[in-house]
Amino acid sequence: MIRILTDSTADFTPEQAAALGVEVVPLRLNFDGESYDDGELPPDEFYSRLAACSHLPTTSQPSPDAFLTRFEAAEEAGDQMVAILLSSQLSGTYQSATIAAEGLAGIVLVDSGTATLGLQLLVRYAAKLRDEGLTAGEIASRIEAVKEDVRIFAVIDDLQYLRKGGRLSGAGAFAGALLGIKPLVQLRDGKVTLAGKARGMAGAYVALFKMLDGENAIDTSRPFMAGYTGHPHAADPIRRYLTHNLGLHGFETGHIGPIVGTHAGPGAAGIAYFAKPAGTAEEAAE
Repeated sequence: MIRILTDSTADFTPEQAAALGVEVVPLRLNFDGESYDDGELPPDEFYSRLAACSHLPTTSQPSPDAFLTRFEAAEEAGDQMVAILLSSQLSGTYQSATIAAEGLAGIVLVDSGTATLGLQLLVRYAAKLRDEGLTAGEIASRIEAVKEDVRIFAVIDDLQYLRKGGRLSGAGAFAGALLGIKPLVQLRDGKVTLAGKARGMAGAYVALFKMLDGENAIDTSRPFMAGYTGHPHAADPIRRYLTHNLGLHGFETGHIGPIVGTHAGPGAAGIAYFAKPAGTAEEAAE
């Protein structure tokens, strides 16, 4: 049997993970002197507390032992396991899994190069391949082949969380707040970078929609998702654009969890998808 494992930054609900047959290893969240497994705090409670806190929560990777328990269970059962994990450039989670997998047979690790809903898309694809009868090695090869196509773009509503997390200077956050500047960020090639900025949320959404073109055009033949932190309505402009402007339907909207949400803050929204192959995107742009 083939087992699929990921970490909690894929932001599956317990029900979704169970339905897909995916095992999830949680990261840890340290908040107001208490430590929680990621997912232990309900999203509404987490974002309510985040909005009121003066110091951001901190996060920590799973220990090697957290992975070793799952890996040994698979090996003892004679199963193979594919573990698709948070970008190694964002966390030591992949390193912990590498340490745990040393010397074990049938454990295949994939550094996803992404996080949150982008990671979820890859894990969903892996589960589909498993159900089609592919081996662990074949599944990992397919994921490696498509992971560079994954894109995440997001609009950030409140700069203070980037400032508190050290992603933006205090002066920059203050000036941005006075001017109503909203940053656009992207997660690509394993890193979070600034993709642009605009004045006001309306302008930020327009800037985001312009990103979904050219080399970043959505491959509508593959799954894509909208996402939000804290407030579901934050994703409404993205859902409307996908539905009314692009004529796309049948996509899911997911809650972005505490590990990523700590730095984005409540009110952020984004989209995760597979980009069209380069040649196809160029033809579409002509």
